[in-house]
Amino acid sequence: MASQYIYVNRKKYAVGLLWQPVRAGVVVRNYARTLARAIDKKLNLFTEYRSMVGLASRRLGARVGMSVAAAAIMERFAEYTSFLAVFRVNSGFYLVAARNGIILADKVFETEKDARAEYVKLSEIPDWGAFFAPGAWGMPKAAERDIGELLNGYNKTTMHSISHFGVNMFSVALFVVFVLGMLVLFREPIVQVLMPRPKLNQVNPELVAEYKKQLEEKNKQLDVQFEIEKPQPPEPIVMPYELLPDAAARADLCYRAIAFVMQPVIGWNQTYAECGEEYVTTEFVRNFGTLNDFYTIVADLMPGAFVQEVNEDVVRVQARLPQLNIVSSVDERDVDSVVRDVTTLFQEIDMDLQTQIVTDTLTNGVDVANVNLVEVGVKSKLIPMQFMKIFEDFGGTYMIRARWDVRSLTWNYEVIIYAK
Repeated sequence: MASQYIYVNRKKYAVGLLWQPVRAGVVVRNYARTLARAIDKKLNLFTEYRSMVGLASRRLGARVGMSVAAAAIMERFAEYTSFLAVFRVNSGFYLVAARNGIILADKVFETEKDARAEYVKLSEIPDWGAFFAPGAWGMPKAAERDIGELLNGYNKTTMHSISHFGVNMFSVALFVVFVLGMLVLFREPIVQVLMPRPKLNQVNPELVAEYKKQLEEKNKQLDVQFEIEKPQPPEPIVMPYELLPDAAARADLCYRAIAFVMQPVIGWNQTYAECGEEYVTTEFVRNFGTLNDFYTIVADLMPGAFVQEVNEDVVRVQARLPQLNIVSSVDERDVDSVVRDVTTLFQEIDMDLQTQIVTDTLTNGVDVANVNLVEVGVKSKLIPMQFMKIFEDFGGTYMIRARWDVRSLTWNYEVIIYAK
Protein backbone atom coordinates (compact mmCIF):
# COMPACT_ATOMS: atom_id res chain seq x y z
CA MET A 1 0.00 0.00 0.00
CA ALA A 2 1.27 3.50 -0.84
CA SER A 3 2.12 6.11 1.78
CA GLN A 4 -0.90 7.82 3.28
CA TYR A 5 0.33 11.38 2.88
CA ILE A 6 1.22 13.88 0.18
CA TYR A 7 3.12 17.19 0.23
CA VAL A 8 1.20 20.26 -0.97
CA ASN A 9 2.48 23.80 -0.33
CA ARG A 10 5.20 22.31 1.93
CA LYS A 11 2.52 20.78 4.14
CA LYS A 12 1.59 17.14 4.68
CA TYR A 13 -1.96 15.96 3.97
CA ALA A 14 -3.46 12.57 4.84
CA VAL A 15 -4.68 10.60 1.80
CA GLY A 16 -5.66 7.05 0.94
CA LEU A 17 -8.09 6.79 3.85
CA LEU A 18 -10.57 3.94 4.22
CA TRP A 19 -13.95 5.75 4.30
CA GLN A 20 -17.09 4.27 5.82
CA PRO A 21 -20.54 5.81 6.53
CA VAL A 22 -21.55 6.53 10.14
CA ARG A 23 -25.09 6.42 11.50
CA ALA A 24 -26.43 9.35 13.46
CA GLY A 25 -25.93 9.10 17.22
CA VAL A 26 -22.88 6.80 17.02
CA VAL A 27 -19.73 7.66 19.04
CA VAL A 28 -17.30 8.04 16.16
CA ARG A 29 -14.11 7.10 18.04
CA ASN A 30 -15.68 3.87 19.33
CA TYR A 31 -17.05 3.07 15.87
CA ALA A 32 -13.61 3.72 14.32
CA ARG A 33 -11.99 1.39 16.90
CA THR A 34 -14.51 -1.36 16.07
CA LEU A 35 -13.89 -0.97 12.33
CA ALA A 36 -10.12 -1.08 12.78
CA ARG A 37 -10.31 -4.29 14.82
CA ALA A 38 -12.54 -5.90 12.18
CA ILE A 39 -10.55 -4.75 9.12
CA ASP A 40 -6.90 -4.22 10.09
CA LYS A 41 -5.48 -3.54 13.57
CA LYS A 42 -2.74 -1.42 11.96
CA LEU A 43 -5.40 1.24 11.33
CA ASN A 44 -4.87 3.41 14.41
CA LEU A 45 -5.93 6.88 13.25
CA PHE A 46 -9.34 8.24 12.29
CA THR A 47 -11.11 11.39 11.14
CA GLU A 48 -14.77 12.38 11.07
CA TYR A 49 -16.23 14.26 8.08
CA ARG A 50 -19.96 14.81 7.60
CA SER A 51 -21.57 11.38 8.00
CA MET A 52 -18.35 9.45 7.30
CA VAL A 53 -15.34 8.15 9.20
CA GLY A 54 -11.93 7.74 7.54
CA LEU A 55 -9.26 5.32 8.84
CA ALA A 56 -5.49 5.55 8.36
CA SER A 57 -2.26 4.07 9.74
CA ARG A 58 0.77 5.65 11.41
CA ARG A 59 2.97 3.02 9.76
CA LEU A 60 2.09 4.50 6.36
CA GLY A 61 2.97 8.05 7.34
CA ALA A 62 -0.32 9.49 8.62
CA ARG A 63 -0.05 11.48 11.86
CA VAL A 64 -2.33 12.97 14.52
CA GLY A 65 -3.30 16.53 13.56
CA MET A 66 -2.56 16.03 9.85
CA SER A 67 -5.12 17.70 7.57
CA VAL A 68 -7.24 15.40 5.40
CA ALA A 69 -6.93 16.16 1.67
CA ALA A 70 -10.21 14.55 0.53
CA ALA A 71 -12.29 16.53 3.03
CA ALA A 72 -10.55 19.80 2.11
CA ILE A 73 -11.21 19.22 -1.61
CA MET A 74 -14.85 18.34 -0.85
CA GLU A 75 -15.21 21.72 0.88
CA ARG A 76 -13.67 23.58 -2.09
CA PHE A 77 -15.97 21.71 -4.51
CA ALA A 78 -19.05 22.28 -2.35
CA GLU A 79 -21.12 23.29 -5.38
CA TYR A 80 -20.81 19.73 -6.77
CA THR A 81 -22.59 16.84 -5.03
CA SER A 82 -20.69 14.43 -7.31
CA PHE A 83 -17.28 14.91 -8.90
CA LEU A 84 -14.28 12.90 -10.18
CA ALA A 85 -10.85 14.53 -9.93
CA VAL A 86 -7.17 13.64 -10.48
CA PHE A 87 -4.26 15.90 -9.50
CA ARG A 88 -0.52 15.62 -10.09
CA VAL A 89 1.28 15.57 -6.70
CA ASN A 90 4.84 15.06 -5.49
CA SER A 91 4.45 11.29 -5.11
CA GLY A 92 2.49 10.62 -8.30
CA PHE A 93 -1.18 11.22 -9.01
CA TYR A 94 -3.90 11.77 -6.41
CA LEU A 95 -7.47 10.68 -7.29
CA VAL A 96 -10.51 11.69 -5.22
CA ALA A 97 -14.14 11.07 -6.14
CA ALA A 98 -17.43 11.89 -4.41
CA ARG A 99 -20.97 10.70 -5.16
CA ASN A 100 -23.93 12.52 -3.60
CA GLY A 101 -21.72 14.04 -0.91
CA ILE A 102 -20.09 10.67 0.02
CA ILE A 103 -16.36 10.08 -0.59
CA LEU A 104 -16.17 7.18 -3.04
CA ALA A 105 -12.42 7.10 -3.79
CA ASP A 106 -9.35 8.57 -2.06
CA LYS A 107 -6.19 7.09 -3.62
CA VAL A 108 -2.60 7.93 -4.60
CA PHE A 109 -1.10 6.23 -7.67
CA GLU A 110 2.63 6.08 -8.28
CA THR A 111 2.28 5.84 -12.06
CA GLU A 112 0.29 7.94 -14.50
CA LYS A 113 -0.88 4.77 -16.25
CA ASP A 114 -2.58 3.38 -13.14
CA ALA A 115 -4.15 6.74 -12.26
CA ARG A 116 -5.50 7.20 -15.76
CA ALA A 117 -6.93 3.68 -15.85
CA GLU A 118 -8.78 4.22 -12.56
CA TYR A 119 -10.07 7.60 -13.75
CA VAL A 120 -11.42 6.11 -16.98
CA LYS A 121 -13.03 3.25 -15.06
CA LEU A 122 -14.84 5.58 -12.64
CA SER A 123 -15.81 8.04 -15.39
CA GLU A 124 -17.99 5.33 -16.92
CA ILE A 125 -20.36 5.72 -13.97
CA PRO A 126 -23.11 8.07 -15.20
CA ASP A 127 -24.33 11.37 -13.73
CA TRP A 128 -21.08 12.97 -12.50
CA GLY A 129 -21.49 16.66 -11.70
CA ALA A 130 -17.95 17.66 -12.73
CA PHE A 131 -14.66 16.20 -13.97
CA PHE A 132 -11.13 17.41 -13.20
CA ALA A 133 -7.95 15.93 -14.72
CA PRO A 134 -4.53 17.02 -15.99
CA GLY A 135 -4.91 18.94 -19.25
CA ALA A 136 -2.38 16.69 -21.01
CA TRP A 137 -4.77 13.75 -20.62
CA GLY A 138 -7.34 15.35 -22.94
CA MET A 139 -10.27 13.88 -21.02
CA PRO A 140 -13.75 14.89 -22.26
CA LYS A 141 -15.56 17.45 -20.07
CA ALA A 142 -12.58 17.59 -17.67
CA ALA A 143 -11.14 20.87 -16.42
CA GLU A 144 -7.64 21.18 -14.95
CA ARG A 145 -7.23 22.50 -11.40
CA ASP A 146 -4.11 23.08 -9.31
CA ILE A 147 -4.31 21.15 -6.05
CA GLY A 148 -2.04 23.76 -4.44
CA GLU A 149 -4.72 26.40 -4.96
CA LEU A 150 -7.48 24.12 -3.68
CA LEU A 151 -5.65 23.30 -0.44
CA ASN A 152 -4.43 26.86 0.16
CA GLY A 153 -6.30 27.66 3.37
CA TYR A 154 -7.37 26.46 6.80
CA ASN A 155 -8.52 22.83 6.94
CA LYS A 156 -10.53 21.90 10.02
CA THR A 157 -10.77 18.16 9.28
CA THR A 158 -7.71 16.46 10.83
CA MET A 159 -6.58 13.01 11.95
CA HIS A 160 -7.08 11.77 15.53
CA SER A 161 -5.83 8.78 17.45
CA ILE A 162 -8.28 5.89 17.78
CA SER A 163 -6.80 4.96 21.15
CA HIS A 164 -7.51 7.10 24.24
CA PHE A 165 -4.13 6.24 25.76
CA GLY A 166 -2.02 8.78 23.87
CA VAL A 167 -4.61 11.50 24.32
CA ASN A 168 -4.94 10.86 28.07
CA MET A 169 -1.17 10.78 28.66
CA PHE A 170 -0.77 14.04 26.77
CA SER A 171 -3.53 15.63 28.83
CA VAL A 172 -1.92 14.46 32.08
CA ALA A 173 1.45 15.85 31.02
CA LEU A 174 -0.10 19.20 30.16
CA PHE A 175 -1.91 19.29 33.50
CA VAL A 176 1.29 18.60 35.45
CA VAL A 177 3.18 21.32 33.57
CA PHE A 178 0.28 23.73 34.16
CA VAL A 179 0.20 23.04 37.92
CA LEU A 180 3.95 23.49 38.29
CA GLY A 181 3.82 26.73 36.34
CA MET A 182 1.01 28.04 38.49
CA LEU A 183 2.96 27.23 41.67
CA VAL A 184 6.02 29.14 40.42
CA LEU A 185 4.17 32.18 39.08
CA PHE A 186 1.60 32.56 41.82
CA ARG A 187 3.47 31.36 44.88
CA GLU A 188 2.91 34.54 46.90
CA PRO A 189 -0.79 34.96 45.97
CA ILE A 190 -1.36 31.32 46.91
CA VAL A 191 0.31 31.87 50.29
CA GLN A 192 -1.94 34.85 50.85
CA VAL A 193 -5.00 32.79 49.96
CA LEU A 194 -4.04 30.15 52.50
CA MET A 195 -3.57 32.75 55.26
CA PRO A 196 -6.43 33.10 57.77
CA ARG A 197 -9.16 35.40 56.50
CA PRO A 198 -11.18 37.77 58.65
CA LYS A 199 -14.64 36.45 59.47
CA LEU A 200 -17.58 37.84 57.56
CA ASN A 201 -19.03 39.54 60.60
CA GLN A 202 -15.80 41.54 60.94
CA VAL A 203 -16.24 43.06 57.43
CA ASN A 204 -18.30 46.15 56.69
CA PRO A 205 -21.79 44.89 55.60
CA GLU A 206 -22.14 47.79 53.11
CA LEU A 207 -18.94 46.72 51.34
CA VAL A 208 -20.19 43.12 51.16
CA ALA A 209 -23.49 44.22 49.60
CA GLU A 210 -21.73 46.44 47.04
CA TYR A 211 -19.35 43.61 46.14
CA LYS A 212 -22.25 41.18 45.59
CA LYS A 213 -24.05 43.73 43.41
CA GLN A 214 -20.97 44.26 41.23
CA LEU A 215 -20.44 40.51 40.96
CA GLU A 216 -24.04 39.93 39.76
CA GLU A 217 -23.72 42.67 37.10
CA LYS A 218 -20.43 41.23 35.87
CA ASN A 219 -21.95 37.74 35.62
CA LYS A 220 -24.84 39.11 33.54
CA GLN A 221 -22.39 40.81 31.16
CA LEU A 222 -20.42 37.59 30.77
CA ASP A 223 -23.61 35.61 30.12
CA VAL A 224 -24.54 37.97 27.26
CA GLN A 225 -20.99 38.13 25.88
CA PHE A 226 -20.45 34.37 25.78
CA GLU A 227 -23.97 33.26 24.95
CA ILE A 228 -23.70 30.25 22.66
CA GLU A 229 -26.03 30.04 19.70
CA LYS A 230 -28.25 26.99 19.66
CA PRO A 231 -27.40 24.57 16.87
CA GLN A 232 -29.72 24.94 13.91
CA PRO A 233 -31.56 21.87 12.59
CA PRO A 234 -30.16 20.52 9.31
CA GLU A 235 -31.71 21.54 6.02
CA PRO A 236 -34.30 19.01 4.80
CA ILE A 237 -33.15 16.60 2.11
CA VAL A 238 -34.24 17.79 -1.33
CA MET A 239 -35.05 14.87 -3.59
CA PRO A 240 -33.61 15.25 -7.14
CA TYR A 241 -36.97 14.56 -8.79
CA GLU A 242 -38.30 17.73 -7.13
CA LEU A 243 -35.92 19.83 -9.28
CA LEU A 244 -36.40 18.45 -12.80
CA PRO A 245 -36.69 20.56 -15.98
CA ASP A 246 -39.74 19.87 -18.15
CA ALA A 247 -38.85 16.89 -20.39
CA ALA A 248 -40.14 18.46 -23.62
CA ALA A 249 -38.47 21.82 -22.91
CA ARG A 250 -35.20 20.04 -22.12
CA ALA A 251 -35.34 18.09 -25.43
CA ASP A 252 -36.07 21.26 -27.42
CA LEU A 253 -33.23 23.12 -25.66
CA CYS A 254 -30.70 20.36 -26.44
CA TYR A 255 -31.76 20.24 -30.09
CA ARG A 256 -31.38 24.01 -30.51
CA ALA A 257 -28.10 24.06 -28.54
CA ILE A 258 -26.54 21.35 -30.73
CA ALA A 259 -27.71 23.22 -33.84
CA PHE A 260 -25.99 26.32 -32.43
CA VAL A 261 -22.56 24.62 -32.21
CA MET A 262 -22.96 22.37 -35.30
CA GLN A 263 -21.86 25.07 -37.72
CA PRO A 264 -19.18 24.61 -40.41
CA VAL A 265 -15.74 26.07 -39.82
CA ILE A 266 -13.56 26.17 -42.94
CA GLY A 267 -10.54 23.86 -42.66
CA TRP A 268 -11.90 22.01 -39.59
CA ASN A 269 -14.10 18.88 -39.34
CA GLN A 270 -16.59 18.26 -36.55
CA THR A 271 -16.72 14.82 -34.91
CA TYR A 272 -19.60 15.15 -32.44
CA ALA A 273 -21.84 17.57 -30.55
CA GLU A 274 -23.16 16.82 -27.08
CA CYS A 275 -25.78 18.43 -24.83
CA GLY A 276 -24.91 17.79 -21.18
CA GLU A 277 -26.47 19.02 -17.96
CA GLU A 278 -24.84 22.47 -17.98
CA TYR A 279 -23.02 22.85 -21.31
CA VAL A 280 -23.32 22.00 -24.98
CA THR A 281 -19.98 20.79 -26.35
CA THR A 282 -18.57 20.09 -29.81
CA GLU A 283 -15.14 19.03 -31.03
CA PHE A 284 -13.29 19.99 -34.22
CA VAL A 285 -10.36 18.15 -35.85
CA ARG A 286 -8.00 20.18 -38.03
CA ASN A 287 -7.97 19.54 -41.78
CA PHE A 288 -6.12 22.46 -43.39
CA GLY A 289 -7.28 25.39 -41.25
CA THR A 290 -5.34 27.45 -38.69
CA LEU A 291 -6.09 28.32 -35.08
CA ASN A 292 -6.27 32.05 -35.82
CA ASP A 293 -8.91 31.48 -38.51
CA PHE A 294 -10.77 29.12 -36.18
CA TYR A 295 -11.04 31.68 -33.35
CA THR A 296 -12.18 34.38 -35.79
CA ILE A 297 -14.92 32.24 -37.35
CA VAL A 298 -16.18 30.80 -34.05
CA ALA A 299 -16.43 34.29 -32.51
CA ASP A 300 -18.82 35.26 -35.34
CA LEU A 301 -20.78 32.00 -35.58
CA MET A 302 -21.03 31.11 -31.87
CA PRO A 303 -21.01 34.28 -29.74
CA GLY A 304 -20.60 33.56 -26.06
CA ALA A 305 -18.95 30.15 -26.58
CA PHE A 306 -15.48 29.47 -25.21
CA VAL A 307 -12.70 27.44 -26.84
CA GLN A 308 -10.36 24.86 -25.31
CA GLU A 309 -7.34 23.62 -27.29
CA VAL A 310 -7.06 19.89 -26.60
CA ASN A 311 -3.92 19.80 -28.76
CA GLU A 312 -2.66 21.53 -31.91
CA ASP A 313 -5.07 19.58 -34.12
CA VAL A 314 -8.13 19.17 -31.86
CA VAL A 315 -10.23 22.03 -30.48
CA ARG A 316 -13.25 21.81 -28.18
CA VAL A 317 -15.98 24.47 -28.06
CA GLN A 318 -18.44 24.84 -25.17
CA ALA A 319 -21.42 27.08 -24.48
CA ARG A 320 -23.38 27.29 -21.22
CA LEU A 321 -27.02 26.20 -21.43
CA PRO A 322 -29.73 28.56 -20.15
CA GLN A 323 -31.72 27.56 -17.05
CA LEU A 324 -35.13 25.94 -17.54
CA ASN A 325 -38.16 26.12 -15.28
CA ILE A 326 -38.14 23.46 -12.56
CA VAL A 327 -40.98 21.00 -11.87
CA SER A 328 -41.49 18.14 -9.43
CA SER A 329 -42.15 14.79 -11.10
CA VAL A 330 -41.75 11.12 -10.14
CA ASP A 331 -43.15 7.93 -11.64
CA GLU A 332 -45.56 6.11 -9.35
CA ARG A 333 -44.37 2.67 -10.45
CA ASP A 334 -41.58 0.69 -8.82
CA VAL A 335 -38.27 0.34 -10.64
CA ASP A 336 -38.95 -3.19 -11.89
CA SER A 337 -42.26 -2.12 -13.43
CA VAL A 338 -40.57 0.90 -15.04
CA VAL A 339 -37.88 -1.31 -16.63
CA ARG A 340 -40.48 -3.75 -17.93
CA ASP A 341 -42.73 -1.03 -19.39
CA VAL A 342 -39.83 0.90 -20.99
CA THR A 343 -38.44 -2.28 -22.54
CA THR A 344 -41.88 -3.12 -23.93
CA LEU A 345 -42.21 0.30 -25.57
CA PHE A 346 -38.85 0.03 -27.32
CA GLN A 347 -39.56 -3.55 -28.40
CA GLU A 348 -42.75 -2.30 -30.07
CA ILE A 349 -40.77 0.19 -32.19
CA ASP A 350 -37.92 -2.32 -32.73
CA MET A 351 -35.21 -0.21 -31.08
CA ASP A 352 -32.39 -1.59 -28.90
CA LEU A 353 -31.80 -0.14 -25.44
CA GLN A 354 -29.77 -0.69 -22.28
CA THR A 355 -31.30 -0.32 -18.80
CA GLN A 356 -29.87 -0.31 -15.30
CA ILE A 357 -31.50 0.04 -11.87
CA VAL A 358 -29.66 2.41 -9.50
CA THR A 359 -30.25 3.47 -5.89
CA ASP A 360 -28.66 6.76 -4.83
CA THR A 361 -28.22 7.64 -1.16
CA LEU A 362 -28.69 11.26 -0.05
CA THR A 363 -27.91 12.77 3.34
CA ASN A 364 -27.93 16.14 5.09
CA GLY A 365 -25.51 14.95 7.77
CA VAL A 366 -28.29 13.61 10.01
CA ASP A 367 -31.05 12.05 7.93
CA VAL A 368 -30.56 9.60 5.05
CA ALA A 369 -32.87 9.03 2.07
CA ASN A 370 -32.69 6.57 -0.84
CA VAL A 371 -33.68 7.47 -4.41
CA ASN A 372 -34.60 4.72 -6.89
CA LEU A 373 -34.07 5.39 -10.57
CA VAL A 374 -33.76 3.59 -13.90
CA GLU A 375 -31.00 4.53 -16.35
CA VAL A 376 -31.81 4.10 -20.06
CA GLY A 377 -29.24 4.24 -22.89
CA VAL A 378 -30.35 4.28 -26.55
CA LYS A 379 -28.88 4.90 -30.03
CA SER A 380 -31.49 6.37 -32.37
CA LYS A 381 -32.13 8.32 -35.56
CA LEU A 382 -34.90 10.30 -33.82
CA ILE A 383 -34.23 13.93 -32.90
CA PRO A 384 -34.53 14.78 -29.16
CA MET A 385 -38.15 16.05 -29.29
CA GLN A 386 -39.34 12.90 -31.10
CA PHE A 387 -37.29 10.62 -28.87
CA MET A 388 -38.62 12.03 -25.58
CA LYS A 389 -42.22 11.54 -26.76
CA ILE A 390 -41.60 7.82 -26.17
CA PHE A 391 -41.50 8.62 -22.42
CA GLU A 392 -44.72 10.70 -22.35
CA ASP A 393 -46.50 8.16 -20.12
CA PHE A 394 -43.67 8.18 -17.55
CA GLY A 395 -43.14 10.65 -14.73
CA GLY A 396 -39.76 11.72 -13.33
CA THR A 397 -37.96 11.62 -16.71
CA TYR A 398 -34.75 13.56 -17.30
CA MET A 399 -32.53 13.43 -20.39
CA ILE A 400 -29.01 13.60 -18.96
CA ARG A 401 -27.21 13.58 -22.29
CA ALA A 402 -27.94 13.85 -26.01
CA ARG A 403 -24.95 13.30 -28.31
CA TRP A 404 -24.92 13.68 -32.10
CA ASP A 405 -22.30 11.53 -33.87
CA VAL A 406 -21.29 13.15 -37.15
CA ARG A 407 -19.83 10.03 -38.75
CA SER A 408 -22.68 7.61 -38.04
CA LEU A 409 -25.39 10.31 -38.19
CA THR A 410 -27.01 8.89 -35.06
CA TRP A 411 -28.06 10.20 -31.67
CA ASN A 412 -26.90 8.68 -28.38
CA TYR A 413 -29.28 9.33 -25.50
CA GLU A 414 -29.00 8.81 -21.75
CA VAL A 415 -32.27 9.18 -19.83
CA ILE A 416 -33.09 8.55 -16.17
CA ILE A 417 -36.54 7.84 -14.71
CA TYR A 418 -37.12 8.45 -10.99
CA ALA A 419 -39.41 5.77 -9.55
CA LYS A 420 -41.09 5.12 -6.23
